[in-house]
Amino acid sequence: MAKYPDRLRRRLGHSELYVLPVGLGCMSLSGIYGAADDAASEALIKHALDQGVNHLDSSDMYGWGHNEEVVGRAIKGRRHEVVLASKFGQTQNPGGANGVNGRPEYVQAACEASLKRLGVETIDLYYQHRVDPDVPVEDTVGAMAKLVAQGKVRYLGLSEARPERIRRAHAVHPITAVQTEYSLLYREEAEATRQTTRELEIGFVAYSPLGRGFLTGALKSLSDIDGRRAAHPRFQAGNFEANRALVAHVEALAEKRGCTPAQVTLAWLLAQGKDVVAIPGTRYPARLDENCGALDVALTEEEVAGLSAAIPVGAAAGTRYPEGGMRGVFL
Repeated sequence: MAKYPDRLRRRLGHSELYVLPVGLGCMSLSGIYGAADDAASEALIKHALDQGVNHLDSSDMYGWGHNEEVVGRAIKGRRHEVVLASKFGQTQNPGGANGVNGRPEYVQAACEASLKRLGVETIDLYYQHRVDPDVPVEDTVGAMAKLVAQGKVRYLGLSEARPERIRRAHAVHPITAVQTEYSLLYREEAEATRQTTRELEIGFVAYSPLGRGFLTGALKSLSDIDGRRAAHPRFQAGNFEANRALVAHVEALAEKRGCTPAQVTLAWLLAQGKDVVAIPGTRYPARLDENCGALDVALTEEEVAGLSAAIPVGAAAGTRYPEGGMRGVFL
């Protein structure tokens, strides 16, 4: 029997997709934050399903296909337990920043490749991962809608799209979910987006809800920063110290409540509204269990408001991505 019951699940938009509010972002299972072992990754996904975590989020960009293959193997024989999400739209550009492609013919080809890697006939939730500013969103979403008609995709999503683009997309075909980075540290763009998604009754999927690990309290000094994190402005000298001071507010409440900073952070996020679900990533079963433990932490209205005030919108030091990455988000 799953640890977390179905009654805790939240509905994504108007869809028939019901997910545990804490899902699993699978990006780190493809070497993004250090080497990942495929057998351990598959075991982690199976452990997640055993706990009732049914929302798995992948992308054809994570390991350039590797991630979808890992997820596909892990869910074999358990497809019925999974709300399976994947994404398209980023293209490989060796030696430079990722490209983007939202052309209709590419949408079809990308989806068919993902289905093959995942070993499934249908993807539950298919996102445009990054906006292609050179292709009208109406054309891209029109091609995505054809995938729904073909039975290859059930519902559509957008990632890092501005409110006006979401409206244009939604006018072509109903959008079920929108992904944007959203946490106590970074919420200005997410909350602007949510004004539109709430109005249109679109689900909101928060990625990097733990601030890329910052809000877990585990990153105490610059010596703890390596790999991919080192390129992110939030972790660089000056910014790091300022953000650590913000995280201290989360740590203080966690100590008072007898839980972990990650659990307080996720509980705050889920308290923002029933339209919000989170997809923290991890490679470790113990961390997944810790993240799910946020479902047992019920913050009071005063505690939620207190954290929001202690870490106000715009307080984080450093942009969400390095300069190149910032040119591709919230478009």
